[in-house]
Amino acid sequence: MEQPSLGATCYKWSELGVSGFYEQLQRIVRRYIEEGLEWPATTRQIASWAISEGLWEPKPSDFVDQFAEVLARAMREECIRDPQGRKVRAKHVAKMERQGKQLNFWGDIRTAPREHLTIAFQQRRQQIVGDCRQLKADVDSFNENRSPLRPVQMVFDFSKDLDELEALAVTS
Repeated sequence: MEQPSLGATCYKWSELGVSGFYEQLQRIVRRYIEEGLEWPATTRQIASWAISEGLWEPKPSDFVDQFAEVLARAMREECIRDPQGRKVRAKHVAKMERQGKQLNFWGDIRTAPREHLTIAFQQRRQQIVGDCRQLKADVDSFNENRSPLRPVQMVFDFSKDLDELEALAVTS
């Protein structure tokens, strides 16, 4: 598939595929940097610049997508107290296939079927493992290429962290 030029109309991820869409956005960021604009920068600065340069313009479906993402963030942030007094997330997302499409379905911890929550918990754990794997690669690269004499130390056993957080929760 031919990639659009930076000046071309911005395609939705569904038209290019997620990786193609992200590659297009990454080209916009590279161009922002090449223009000599403030760096490091916020995503808001880059987005404002890209829109003013005509590198991205919203389509009506973009507003639905943006609102759906904001809804997802809001649901991800909703917490409740369980009967034991623990602060827990109320809403949990599980990616499932329906009619040949991968879709994100949200359920409430108090009412969703066990199967939904099992999938959601397993997927969230895999996200954490993936984040740790990427963090390890980033730290290893930094240590080997930029700081071999003073490497950043990173521990990936979270047992002590979890014990400490649970102990703090009991005392507060």
